[in-house]
Amino acid sequence: MKIFLRQNIIGALKEAEILKLFFSAGEASGDVHGASLAREIKKIAPATEIIAFGGNLMENAGVKLVRKYKDYNVMGVVEVLKNIRRILKLLDDLTEIIRAEKPDLLILIDYPDFNWRLARRVKKFGIKILSYIPPSAWAWRKGRAKSCAEVADVFIAIFPFELPVYQAAGAKIFFLGNPLVDSVKPSMSKADAQKFFGVNPSDKVILLMPGSRKQEIKLLLPEMLAATKILANKNTKFFLPVADNVENLINVDGFDIKLVNSARRYDLMSIADAAIATSGTVVLEAALLNLPCVVLYKMAPLNFFIGKLLVDIKFFSLPNILANEKILTELLQDDVTPQKISSEVIKILDNKSLVVEKLHSACEKLGEHGAAARVAKKILEIAGDKI
Repeated sequence: MKIFLRQNIIGALKEAEILKLFFSAGEASGDVHGASLAREIKKIAPATEIIAFGGNLMENAGVKLVRKYKDYNVMGVVEVLKNIRRILKLLDDLTEIIRAEKPDLLILIDYPDFNWRLARRVKKFGIKILSYIPPSAWAWRKGRAKSCAEVADVFIAIFPFELPVYQAAGAKIFFLGNPLVDSVKPSMSKADAQKFFGVNPSDKVILLMPGSRKQEIKLLLPEMLAATKILANKNTKFFLPVADNVENLINVDGFDIKLVNSARRYDLMSIADAAIATSGTVVLEAALLNLPCVVLYKMAPLNFFIGKLLVDIKFFSLPNILANEKILTELLQDDVTPQKISSEVIKILDNKSLVVEKLHSACEKLGEHGAAARVAKKILEIAGDKI
């Protein structure tokens, strides 16, 4: 009886231990993930101290920021080179802060080029490291899995197909679900959304989603726009969700297309019949809302040649990768033409129910609702040595 009581008292003390965590997220998507995890961690263990390199969303979730990513966020080789001294200084500063703070766990949230440099430095201090959303070794540079496994103690993936390559490299890796399952949902009913966007129930709604990078928009938007000319009729309405940071890159003059702030994209997806989309997370968001896409990707010829040598995947859109079959049509490089795009959109409109059924089966592999809560619980277990 005394032994039993002693064990329970020790366990209670362990549970009451105040843990200190450090999040490192250098871009907007990582700030979203970090904020969700912070809120769930605070629900489970309110006294947990979380400090971070992150953004306003994390700060609003109760995280103490030591540096803000927006002060260092640059894109492109030229911009990185121009700011290399500031970036290296940031690396030095964060390394010193982590050394001084001695967190129970460093959580790397995506942002691999920077975060893994930071991790290799921190490893020398004997601090445990967790990688949330690890580098995409399943798709290219599979050797990265082994080098990453030598640095991080634990990995948490957001796709089930990421596990085998890391397990083969000897990594301790978990799949606890994908946070998109919780976050991708419309804010309005279908009827309210149709009214809001001025759509009749008999209308065919087609979305254009050209991506958020300048090069993607430059290479793909003209082909998308030309396809709308082929598809246009009195019962078809076209919408293009636009993020604030790329609004100046979008020109639809001469086309009957309505621009909508991307913050409303889930409401649009919920009433759309088909989409023409650049490959990326947005295609998976659409799949979660039962919206089939014609998926496009195009790059400069030299980059495409190099990519073919480095990338070893059967499909490039996430729903197809999850299903391990061709659910959505993928058009790559020279196949990205207005004629082929419009033809594939028509096929979707003719067979939408079958495509949606397969998308639903693929999305079931992302796990159930509550991924952030499960990841938060695992982080606390790892930080408290219960692995």
